[in-house]
Amino acid sequence: MNTGDFRRIALSLPGTQESSHMGKPDFRVGGKIFATLASAEHGYGNVMLTLEQQTTFVEELPEVFLPIAGGWGRMGMTHIRLAAAKEDVLAGALRTARKLRLEKNDRAGRKKRPKNAKTERKKH
Repeated sequence: MNTGDFRRIALSLPGTQESSHMGKPDFRVGGKIFATLASAEHGYGNVMLTLEQQTTFVEELPEVFLPIAGGWGRMGMTHIRLAAAKEDVLAGALRTARKLRLEKNDRAGRKKRPKNAKTERKKH
């Protein structure tokens, strides 16, 4: 796989839009990032996962997945070695990251919704 494949697969997912963060391509759903090509010059695509998901991906395919160094990696941000990834694996990682982002968007949306306003009582 390569950056073109990463972009093609990411954009094939419903509601995904390509944007840019700090001059690097990113992929968003509901306006929030779930994947980037911020490390493309090093041969990586990046996905935003939970730590548990990251651990599973890395344990199952260490030749393809590795945590991003430092604090980002400790938050679940994960590199995908594009040259080592097969299309189904890359697509699965992107779908997983997109689904997680949608779930986070939904939780955030529920928190922001105003509580039901008290209805005024009619005076008799």
